Amino acid sequence: MRIPWRTKFKKIKDFLKKLPRNLAEHSFSTILELFFLSLIFGSLVFYNYIFLVEKTGPQIIKKPLQFEEKIYQKVLTEWEARERNFKEADLKEYPDPFKGLPPEELTP
Repeated sequence: MRIPWRTKFKKIKDFLKKLPRNLAEHSFSTILELFFLSLIFGSLVFYNYIFLVEKTGPQIIKKPLQFEEKIYQKVLTEWEARERNFKEADLKEYPDPFKGLPPEELTP
């Protein structure tokens, strides 16, 4: 007794094996189909990002933007901390990774 899903799997597997050869044998129609699919996809993307955006128009914000002083101060303190760390990195001396260690440091 055969399991039905195995036969379906085998049919799908055979189809996928024959697909590249069939596409190569009918290359002109394959190229035409791919070209028209790309035109359809491109027109959908164009319609979505050009025409629909123009139809909806910009969103008007009723409440004007306000300057948040607390958030600005937090950002300034973070920038100052990063600047300090950046300047301290210039003063720190790093070992040369391309220079070998002296023999006394190699032995424990």
